[in-house]
Amino acid sequence: MDTSICPDGMDTSALEFERLLALRTRELQTALDSARSLSDQATCGLLTFDAAQHCVHLNRTLLDWLGRTEAPQHLHELVAPQARDALTAHVESLRQSGHCEPLELELLRPDGRAFRVRLASTPVFDAEGHFLHGNMAVTLPGEGASADLPPSTPDSLLRSITNRIPARLAYYDKNLICRFANQAHASRYGKTPEQMVGSPLSEVVRTEVLPEIMPRVAQALSGQTQTFEAERVVADGSRNFFEIHYIPDFQNGSVEGIFIELHDITERRRTEEFVLHANHDLEERVRDRSAELFASEQRYRLMVDAIQDYCIYFVDENGGITEWTESAQRLHGHTRSQIMGRSYEALLAPDNAGEDEVDPGQVLRLAKAHGQWETRGWRLREDGSRFWAHTVLTALRNEVGELQGLSSITRDMTAAKSLEDVMNDLNRELEKRVAERTQQLVAANKDLDVFSHMVSHDLRAPLRHIASFVSLLQEQMGDSGNTLALQYQNSIAKASKRMSLMIEGLLEYARLGRVAIESQPVPMAPLLHGVIAHLKQENPDRRIEWVIENDLPVVRGDAMLLAQALGNLLGNSVKYTRPREVARIEVGWKVNPVGGRTFYVSDNGVGFDLEKAHNLFVMFQRQHHSMDFEGTGTGLALSQRIIERHGGRIWSETAPGQGCTFYFTLPFDGMEPEMAFPESSLAELSV
Repeated sequence: MDTSICPDGMDTSALEFERLLALRTRELQTALDSARSLSDQATCGLLTFDAAQHCVHLNRTLLDWLGRTEAPQHLHELVAPQARDALTAHVESLRQSGHCEPLELELLRPDGRAFRVRLASTPVFDAEGHFLHGNMAVTLPGEGASADLPPSTPDSLLRSITNRIPARLAYYDKNLICRFANQAHASRYGKTPEQMVGSPLSEVVRTEVLPEIMPRVAQALSGQTQTFEAERVVADGSRNFFEIHYIPDFQNGSVEGIFIELHDITERRRTEEFVLHANHDLEERVRDRSAELFASEQRYRLMVDAIQDYCIYFVDENGGITEWTESAQRLHGHTRSQIMGRSYEALLAPDNAGEDEVDPGQVLRLAKAHGQWETRGWRLREDGSRFWAHTVLTALRNEVGELQGLSSITRDMTAAKSLEDVMNDLNRELEKRVAERTQQLVAANKDLDVFSHMVSHDLRAPLRHIASFVSLLQEQMGDSGNTLALQYQNSIAKASKRMSLMIEGLLEYARLGRVAIESQPVPMAPLLHGVIAHLKQENPDRRIEWVIENDLPVVRGDAMLLAQALGNLLGNSVKYTRPREVARIEVGWKVNPVGGRTFYVSDNGVGFDLEKAHNLFVMFQRQHHSMDFEGTGTGLALSQRIIERHGGRIWSETAPGQGCTFYFTLPFDGMEPEMAFPESSLAELSV
């Protein structure tokens, strides 16, 4: 069952009841305001009075006739002294018998002028037959009426008023023939008020309802007012609840008929039923909540007493211990009688050297000021031993903010501190080893520099000599030499040139691992067009369709290195599309979901089997034979190292005979191209 409680502590069902009650009150007030507005617009005067003849309400029409701005206190203030007895007799007859004859008399204005009116009054009784108030219709007789006030008959006025009342009103004579019905009552039976007049009650009321109401009708005709509630089917087929009144019409001491009055109380009954169910539900929730609170309190006590590494106790605003739990006794060793009333400072080690420990008095002040304060340090047990603890002091305040004391939750952190000390020692040892390893790496880098220098000078020099002597030998022999010898010479020249290129690639690969990245905004469009222009110059006889996206973004990186990577990738595309009559090379980009930008270089070349290309980005590894396509197998390895030095990655999608696409990612700079590296400089770098 839902036991949700609102932030202010009120149950949601009670809030719903208050909401419905407020809504019903607003509806009733709206209906009252509407009724008063209709009353003020009536062409006759309307007056409401109580049993003591005090004026309760006068409509605007009557106030205007009287020349008043507010209602008088008593009915006698409206008439001359000689007419007060007749007016009193009129009211008393209405109060005692529920009926009185119309009365004509003169009303007085405050200036003393009088005008003649006709008074017709009806009573309102409660469920027990007690007189509540009377409603009086004040009309001007036809003769002598004011010229600016239209004449009005009591019957038409009464019907005009009752048709505006939401209650269902009707009058049946002692033969149970309808003599009057207002609009609300007639519409219930699908008729007009005029059609209702003359209809017998037995023809108006449904047959199944007659056995229920006829005994009450008989009692009303015998002079007993009947008030009861019943459920009825309305015009749309729904069932509504009504409060029904059968009021006898006494004339000359005998009952001549009955007044029938029905009030729709469906909303009230629904509200009452809702309140009843809400009260039952609220009582059940209170019982459940009480049981939950009791169980929660029991669990809390068991938890507090059962925890091992924690303890909880309570102190007053001065630090005196006011409550000592089983868990506190188990952790500190003090019994309740030993520690109660003593300052909590007795639990602190004298040489407390906590990393964030402050004066005990300051701890209390900080906890009260901030609501909570945490400390770490050594704590004492009853036997004098120490343990490292983490303590949380929390200020406990009531609803109005008054301090009720403080709670102290202490956790034994001795094992954690020992582990922390070990970790600190390990970290110091690790830092020492890292420093030593760094020194070793620095030495290794120096050796690598020496090796690179040796390769660049000592290994390349013999290669240059071999190439030079082979060239001299070829010139010496000319075309007259041995054909096989010339073939051997060409093979030696090609091998030495290939080895020289491999050494250059190896040196470049090593250099890229150590070179500093000069990061700056680099617009890709001019950089790419510079590389393409260089490739067009190298391949003037090739038919290549270049498809380049116009909105290439600005990235952040080293312009020279990025130009080198693009040159390697585009150079491969140019090389491996050589068998195609018309080559197509496409360069584009898209947003990388994880950040940066993803570029691609796609061609319609020969492609390769990606499943066999496990060492695609390894130095000197090639997917095609050097007899088919020239190269040393260093371009992709160098491109990968450049991309990775920029924080990106590179991969490929391809298949034999279906072309190849290389993807790579670069960080996005977010600058406009004109704000980045000058286009002329990029073009020079790409060449």
